Amino acid sequence: MVAGRFIRVLTTGLTVGLLATPAPATAHAAPSRAWTIVALGDSVPRGTNCHCTPYPLLTAQDLTAATGQTAKGVNDSVAGYTTSDVVTQLTSNTKVIDDVGHANAIEIEIGANDVGYTNSCGPNPTCYSGKIPTVEKNLRQIVDRVHELAKGHKILVVMLDYWSVWLGGKYAADKGDPYVGAAAEMTDQINTLIKGIAHETKSTYVDLRAAFKGPNYAYDETHYLSNDGDHPNAAGHKQIALAAEAAIKSWLHL
Repeated sequence: MVAGRFIRVLTTGLTVGLLATPAPATAHAAPSRAWTIVALGDSVPRGTNCHCTPYPLLTAQDLTAATGQTAKGVNDSVAGYTTSDVVTQLTSNTKVIDDVGHANAIEIEIGANDVGYTNSCGPNPTCYSGKIPTVEKNLRQIVDRVHELAKGHKILVVMLDYWSVWLGGKYAADKGDPYVGAAAEMTDQINTLIKGIAHETKSTYVDLRAAFKGPNYAYDETHYLSNDGDHPNAAGHKQIALAAEAAIKSWLHL
C-alpha cells in the first residue's frame, strides 16, 4: 500500500458470513497513516435502538487492535434512509462526498427501507416487488459514485446485506407464518441484489443472514436483536463487525 491507501480492489467478489473465503498468502505492506472506513446506509449501521457502539466504529476498533495500524471509523449512515437517499447524499452532501473521497474502505448497508412493511401491502411480497428495479438501479449508482469520488485511487467497497428486512427472530414469529414467509421472501430479494451487485462491481459481500442465522439460515437470531425486533443489539453489532472485519482482513491478506 502507498500513502495509506489501498492499492487495488478485489478481483472477485468475496462472500463473508460465518465462514470467510481464504486469502492468498501474499501480504500488503502496512500504510503509513490511519486507514479511514466510512459507513453509508440506514438505521442498522447508524446503531438505532442499541445504545451501543455501532458496527462501523467497532470494525475500525477491531482492525486497529488486530493489525496495530490505526483505523478510523466515520459513520455517515442515517436512520430511515433508502437507496435513493444515499444516492442524493453522495451527490449533494459535501461532508459525505469529502469523507468518501478520502476513504480507504466503504461499508454500505442499504435497501431494507425501500421495501419496508406497510399495512396496505401486508405480508404480500408481490406488493413490494415492484420496488426492486429501483433498488437495483440505485445500488449500482451508489457503488459507481463511490468509485468516482475515490478520485483515481483504489478503494475497498464492502456491501452488507440483512438477516431480515422486516422484523426478525421471535418478533417476526409473533406476527404469524404469512409474515415470516413474506419477510424471508423480501429479504431474499434484497440480499440477492446486494450479492449480485457486489460480485459484478468487484466489491466484498458480507452475508449477515449467515452471520446471524448460521450457514443454512436456520438459527433463531433473536439474541442478536434489540427489543424492537428490528435493529441489532450490542451483540448483534459485534457480530456484524466481526464479519466485516473478516472481509477487510481477507482483502489485506492478514
